[in-house]
Amino acid sequence: MPQIFKALATITAWVLWVSALLLGFGHMVMGIARGTLFGSETPPMATAAIFAVAGFYAILAVVIMILRKKME
Repeated sequence: MPQIFKALATITAWVLWVSALLLGFGHMVMGIARGTLFGSETPPMATAAIFAVAGFYAILAVVIMILRKKME
């Protein structure tokens, strides 16, 4: 495989990993600050959906790094 594919896989994996961290932790901090995450009311469905998307991004980043390792 050409080296450009390894470089693109690495960049994609890092972008997904950083996006997962920013999305997950950012939403957690804002949910705590607004009181919707640990308040007396039940959190909105968007909270669970955003955490699921952040988890999917993290898993996808790991899969891409595993595939990148196989390119060597």
